[in-house]
Amino acid sequence: MPPVAKPKRPDARSPFVFEVREFGRRPGAMRQFDRDLPAGQLIGGEGSSLDGLYTAEGADLLLDLRLESVVEGVLATGRVSGSLVAECVRCLDPVEVEVDADFQELFYYDLEDLTPEELEEAVSVVEDLLDTEALVRDAVMLELPLQPLCEPDCPGLCPECGASLAEDPDHSHETVDPRWAALGALKDASDS
Repeated sequence: MPPVAKPKRPDARSPFVFEVREFGRRPGAMRQFDRDLPAGQLIGGEGSSLDGLYTAEGADLLLDLRLESVVEGVLATGRVSGSLVAECVRCLDPVEVEVDADFQELFYYDLEDLTPEELEEAVSVVEDLLDTEALVRDAVMLELPLQPLCEPDCPGLCPECGASLAEDPDHSHETVDPRWAALGALKDASDS
């Protein structure tokens, strides 16, 4: 099997990075963390599929994380919760979306012992640092609705003029099929 490329060292200043040096590869060691995470860092930025759909101006997500040392590495079990703001896909009004996502992932000490199939999905402890950003982002993304709605029966906007149908449910436009426009012109000519 070819040698495994060493992952890049995470930035220890990131709120998503945790130091596990004190575990010393001793199974049974455990630490609990509660942190506020900047939601904007999770959903913003280039390449983020959430950028533009959800906003997190000044919002934080609460991370409750338990790190346990096991023989193979460090088991990260946690929950991320908070709220984000989205636009209703029908009426474009702001909608507050609650997030409450659980996750669990094993961060391996040594990737060399893994099969090629296991290696594709594996994450590792790099220089006694554990980067949970991708793990938390995936948990949050799976929890968010793809099409946020302000109400399940939101009528949306008028396709002709963009008026809110919730504010004026009787809103309508008289539309003439363009294929009959020539007959309408003949009728108008015969009426005069």
